Amino acid sequence: MAVSEKTEGRAASYTGPRDYRTQGRHAVFPETNHDECERFNYLAHVNRYIRGNIQPRIEDAYEARVEPKFEREHGRKPANRSEVRKALASEPMFQYYSGLRRLNMEQRQQAGRWVALRQAEELAAKAAALTDGDPRLQLNPELKIPHYLTDVHHHCMPGSYYEENFPGDVTNAANYDCGFFVTLGGADEPWLDGMGGSIARAIKQRFPDLNPRRIVDLGSTLGHNALSIARAFPDAEVIAIDVGAPMLRYGLARAKSLGVENIKFVQADATDLSMFEDGSVDLITSLTLLHEVSFPALRKIFAETHRLLRKGGVVAHADVTGNTSAVSLCTQAVRDWDSYFNNEPFWKSLRDLDQHDYLKEAGFAEESFFYAAPIFDRYWGDEDRTRVLDGRFPPESSTDFGVQLAGAQK
Repeated sequence: MAVSEKTEGRAASYTGPRDYRTQGRHAVFPETNHDECERFNYLAHVNRYIRGNIQPRIEDAYEARVEPKFEREHGRKPANRSEVRKALASEPMFQYYSGLRRLNMEQRQQAGRWVALRQAEELAAKAAALTDGDPRLQLNPELKIPHYLTDVHHHCMPGSYYEENFPGDVTNAANYDCGFFVTLGGADEPWLDGMGGSIARAIKQRFPDLNPRRIVDLGSTLGHNALSIARAFPDAEVIAIDVGAPMLRYGLARAKSLGVENIKFVQADATDLSMFEDGSVDLITSLTLLHEVSFPALRKIFAETHRLLRKGGVVAHADVTGNTSAVSLCTQAVRDWDSYFNNEPFWKSLRDLDQHDYLKEAGFAEESFFYAAPIFDRYWGDEDRTRVLDGRFPPESSTDFGVQLAGAQK
């Protein structure tokens, strides 16, 4: 939304976050009063200021003070981003950035969690009214939550995706839904489905003749992106997989209230999808799942995708942009911030690997590889620039801010 105002005789366009009141509302979306809306607006503005105004100054401070000091002390430049990160730790600009960003995330979680907690029972009742007895919700109370999820509250979210405070609880899903506006600085679509829409367009662009009958989306949380995929392929059965029961309850209620019928929500660990037969799936997607799983789990997930896909089926994983020599060591160090300060232990390491190597290890052929970069770059309000190309990521793609997509065809 652009709003013009006069600034010294010139028209200036507003380029900040849209108003929180433009967020999409559905039957189980938490009620928010005036103060809660303004708190989300404030936090989204602060997040965007941190990322857009303060973060770029870290590179300036590094070149002006941090690197010269390191050279004086060591007689050489830093050899890798680990040395840069340690050198940045005493730099006031990085401290300023890091402290503000961590505080912004904690306040985002507090704001969303308070909204959800104060109406927890009401939200659970609304979700139950829409989902009780519906076979499209398949929960597994015996499922063991992976330790890499139970050992840390991802991105400072208390209870992560799976915690339940009472039977039928959807608190964490409601928090995730109403507060994600802040996480993306108010840049995503009102229904939080921008990334899902980008992936659907990328798949259709690269495989115009693909007519999937069954699609599996891994790590779906509340299904906000899976709904875009379900809408893009209305004749397909979409199966949203997640370990968190609260997410799945809320997700089905949300989908039904939005009129999306060709989707079901299944509680399962993406490393073991043995409930589905070999070669029974046409398209498998994941959106920002991989940076939240361990490397042994990642290998199992890739192996499962190869097993599940029929001949000609497609897999597409979208996640954080990787690092190459095209990215400065300072930028690489700043990119690692989430691993050290935002409870994302695998974020840093995922940037170092080539997902296509893992696809090849799982059985996909090199000649089937494709990529898209960026797959989603609207943090700052840019138009979708997604382009899908054959092969692996070229080094220059690592300079993109947005999420990258790595894929293959069986």
